[in-house]
Amino acid sequence: MVKLLPALIGGGLAVSTLKHAHHRFDVDTPGKDSYEHRRAGAQQVMVASGARWALMTELRTAREPTLCELLARMDPVDLVIVEGFKRDLHPKIEVHRAANDKPWMRPDMPGIVAVASDVAPPYDLPRAHLDDVAAIAALVLAHAVPVTDIAWAVRQEA
Repeated sequence: MVKLLPALIGGGLAVSTLKHAHHRFDVDTPGKDSYEHRRAGAQQVMVASGARWALMTELRTAREPTLCELLARMDPVDLVIVEGFKRDLHPKIEVHRAANDKPWMRPDMPGIVAVASDVAPPYDLPRAHLDDVAAIAALVLAHAVPVTDIAWAVRQEA
């Protein structure tokens, strides 16, 4: 991802990313005021500076937002790269490294349309080698869909 983003941005695109974490995570630091505000019960805490801002929302007993709900909260850009959300129906590029010794995700994962790997996949899909960032960028652009299409696909699944 860190090599792919400059390739896409260098092509003139405004790009954002959305990463799903399978575990509890915290972007805040214990002892900081913002952390203490959340710990004291604030529903949302915003931290802002001249360089960036971040809004943290505590879910507590609320359900986890869907992919579409999270995308709707993001600023408009040319492309949002989604990492995770494996069970959603949006188009995905499977990233497979032989050294990780993990099984291929397709056909168990819906929406895989291409592969980025250092070995040939056991199925016939467009493929780019992991070291070929330009080819991976081309796969991303070839299979990107408007956010409105993702919302439609998720509604169809429900």
